[in-house]
Amino acid sequence: MSARDLGKCYRIYGFPKDKLKEVLLLGRRVYHREFWALREVSFEVNKGETVGIVGRNGSGKSTLLQILSGTLAPTTGTADIYGRVSALLELGSGFSPEFTGKENVYMNASILGLSRKEIDERYDEIVEFADIGQFIDQPVRTYSSGMYVRLAFAVAINVEPQVLLVDEALSVGDEIFQRKCFSRIRSLKEKGCSILFVSHSGATVIDLCDRAMLLDGGECLLSGAPKLVVANYLKLVSAPHEEQHRLREEIRSRKELSPESTEKESIEAARFDNDQQPEYMPFYDPGLVPKTTVRYVSRGAEILDPKITTVDGEIVNNLVGGQDYIYCYKARFLDDAFEVRFGMLIKTLTGFELGGATNATLEEAMPAVVAGTVIDVKFRFRCLLLPGAYFLNCGILGSITGQEEFLDRCVDAVMFRVQPSKGSRASAVVDFMINSHIAIKHRPTLMP
Repeated sequence: MSARDLGKCYRIYGFPKDKLKEVLLLGRRVYHREFWALREVSFEVNKGETVGIVGRNGSGKSTLLQILSGTLAPTTGTADIYGRVSALLELGSGFSPEFTGKENVYMNASILGLSRKEIDERYDEIVEFADIGQFIDQPVRTYSSGMYVRLAFAVAINVEPQVLLVDEALSVGDEIFQRKCFSRIRSLKEKGCSILFVSHSGATVIDLCDRAMLLDGGECLLSGAPKLVVANYLKLVSAPHEEQHRLREEIRSRKELSPESTEKESIEAARFDNDQQPEYMPFYDPGLVPKTTVRYVSRGAEILDPKITTVDGEIVNNLVGGQDYIYCYKARFLDDAFEVRFGMLIKTLTGFELGGATNATLEEAMPAVVAGTVIDVKFRFRCLLLPGAYFLNCGILGSITGQEEFLDRCVDAVMFRVQPSKGSRASAVVDFMINSHIAIKHRPTLMP
């Protein structure tokens, strides 16, 4: 799947009669203004690749997917899609409200290219996946929003598409259904299906996608590693209005971030040198510096000198599992702030969020902090992570305008690694230090 210079322009008229005037005057007088919902967007999605698209409402995400699905014609550019396309763009799109669920299954699947025989063979699987019971024989207009999306997704993924387009539809289903959907999406990906996935959930994009794109104002501002694209997206949406234009230009200047480049740098920096220090001793490696740090625009406070120390105050970034450490930073307030709290977050190399904390609940927040104040923030944590490299975020939460928001935030502020340890039986990412005990209830006697 590829797109070249895709653009979509709409004519906006001040009054309905202005459109008629323009037609009658054969265009000699213009009564409209142009609105570009999408402008010069180019990208490629390889076979078996999942690409996430993030952006604010009105950024052009849905317009892009509609053009790719063929339901909307582009004003400029071309889109080439190879293979069967299955799209889940809007809730119940393509469904007739007066038809039953069963009738809509056959109609939708036939539109997607399946023969009657193929639909018959897959019908039971579609119904089982949708799990809407006897409602399958009821008119779709009687369905709840959750039932709509269950049936629509069940049809979309059971036609064995080569290209799958998903536009935020999965946010409607319950947690169990969403898990089932994501499991099926991963299964399709393993079979070589190309997936374009629109979501406002940064964590989902990081977890599911190989690459991500940030759309804003109809333009692709950034493309690359999901965690870095998501970090810049969150930075953009949280910035003050007067800083939006500057930030857009700053992000646009980076334009293309190789999905591997930034993580490769981090992985290289995180390589272990077993001869550097004795095992089981925490130490500081000056070369272990994050390459993916993203700083938010300050809203009256700033984070200074984030670091990890031992409980005795020694700065370290190579930790030993099972020991306690202090994650600390200074918070300097440039303006008066209210309801102030502080936070931290631990993530994997790919950006998956493992856990974090704030120093207080909203009810326990500091009522007021005057400008000029500097506060030492410290979080004590026990390192229960398996060997590998990790990142730490930090943030200052507070209220200036009456609503809680980040006064300052730093993504990937500190990078650290956990050293290999002998004898560990833990798996996955977190070592819960589970003690196992096996009791043999019966031991059969071996026959001579």
